[in-house]
Parts: sequence; C-alpha cells; structure tokens
Amino acid sequence: MAKQKTVKAGSVVFSNDRPLVYIAGPCVIETPKSYAAEAVELKKVFSALKTPFVLKASFDKANRTSHNSFRGVGMESALDFLKDLKNRLGVTLLVDVHEPAQAARVAEAADILQIPAFMCRQTDLLFACADTGRTVNVKKGQFLSPWEAENIVKKLESRGAKGIMLTERGSSFGYGNLVVDMRSLEIMKDFGYPVIFDCTHSVQRPGGLGTATGGDRRFILPLAKAAASLKIAGLFFEAHPRPEKALSDGPNSLRLDSVKAMVAALNRVDRLAAELQDITGDIK
Repeated sequence: MAKQKTVKAGSVVFSNDRPLVYIAGPCVIETPKSYAAEAVELKKVFSALKTPFVLKASFDKANRTSHNSFRGVGMESALDFLKDLKNRLGVTLLVDVHEPAQAARVAEAADILQIPAFMCRQTDLLFACADTGRTVNVKKGQFLSPWEAENIVKKLESRGAKGIMLTERGSSFGYGNLVVDMRSLEIMKDFGYPVIFDCTHSVQRPGGLGTATGGDRRFILPLAKAAASLKIAGLFFEAHPRPEKALSDGPNSLRLDSVKAMVAALNRVDRLAAELQDITGDIK
C-alpha cells in the first residue's frame, strides 16, 4: 500500500493512519436558524466525546429528483452566515460546490470544498476547486469504479492540489438501489490520500419515492462499523432532528439524538481497527 498522506483542514487532520474524523450536518440548510441550532448540537456532542469534527453545509441541492423539491437557501444567502457561524463555533467547515464559478467564493468561508458524486468527473469543477488552495473532498460517483477514482486524484494533482480526499458513497445496483463494495475503500487507500465513508448516502434508494429519493437508515450503523473496521480517515453522515420532516434526504438521514451513541460506538471500532492493523499489517 502507498505511504498514507496527511491532510490538514482547519483544525482537523485526516489520515488513514490516524483516528477517525467525522464530517456531519443536515443535508441542506433549510433555514439559517434551524441549521445553526443543529450545528450547535453537533458541536456539543463531538466536544463531549473529544472527537474531531467537521461541520458539513449545503446551500443548494442542485440534483434533486424533482424540480418541485426544495433546493436550499442559495449561495449568497448562505456564505456570510456560514462564515460567521464557523467563527462563532470554532469549527472546521465543509461546503458543497456545484459549478466552477462558485469555487473561489465558497473558499472564502469553507476549509474544505466538496464535489458531489454526480459531478466527480467534471474537470473544470475539479480544477477550479484545486486552484483555491483549499482541501478538496470528492464523492466517488455511484457510476464509477474505485480504480477510476485515481483519475480524479491525478486531475487535482495536476493543478498542484495536495489536500485531496476521496469519499465512498455506494455504487448503483440495478434501478433505485445502491450497494457498498468495501473493497473500494482499500483500493482508494492505495492512492495514498485520506478515504472517507459516507454512511448515510450509501443507504439511499435513488428515486425510490417516485419524485424523491428514498432510503433505509437501519443500515447506516452496520455499514459505518464495517467501514471503520478497515481503518479509514473519516466518516461522513447527515443528521436531522426529525428526518421524517426533513426537506431533503430524510429517509437516509440519521436522527440527531442518535449521533452521540453512534459516534461513541464507532470510535471503539476505530481503536480496535488500529490494534488489528498493527497485528495483521504483514499479512498479504
């Protein structure tokens, strides 16, 4: 396996050789007030657990199933608010970017720019995010093999990017379903950069509700435990106080009041994985 690189973003450090970092937040900013309340609650949980945490934010869900679905509050409404919230809470911030023209503007507020799965092969978007100098987290598309993700890395490296992370979020499995191939985590670790597992989008059922995406949150924890046991850099999840009322991705969002117990359990798995790595490291 390639030597594992370390990526620093804001106050957190990602590496497949270090303890798990969590990236968490609601799917979309529904209102500034509700988002801020959720961010405060997440900060309390991770502070209590003494666990590194990145706050995830999305101001626009550009790939909703239906044109009638809620998309978000928009970039201009969100960025000043997010910058203020980040400073007030003292957290590292990750924000989704959908268009090359958004990258520089979003980088003024965010420590990490995230490229959504459907956009992972968009070269101009990758270049624009790399050119900001910020850490770039790319969701591997549902349509992409893990081997092909190396091309994403090479595109970013060609623009001088060093803060690169790859996120697994499941692969298309027939119509309206996803499956997680745990081999992909090991394959992408071979590229040397931090690998993240998105345990909530991986349980989606794309288009499963006809005009919206469905999901099955009972599989969030089992998949997260399996991924953590492979010693990766981080886990990504979306959480909401009332997923059944969420305006986006409710069926596959974790309940906010379940976060503390889940993270505590996953931290134990991560510590055990580190011990096992020391024992089994020479097995080929």
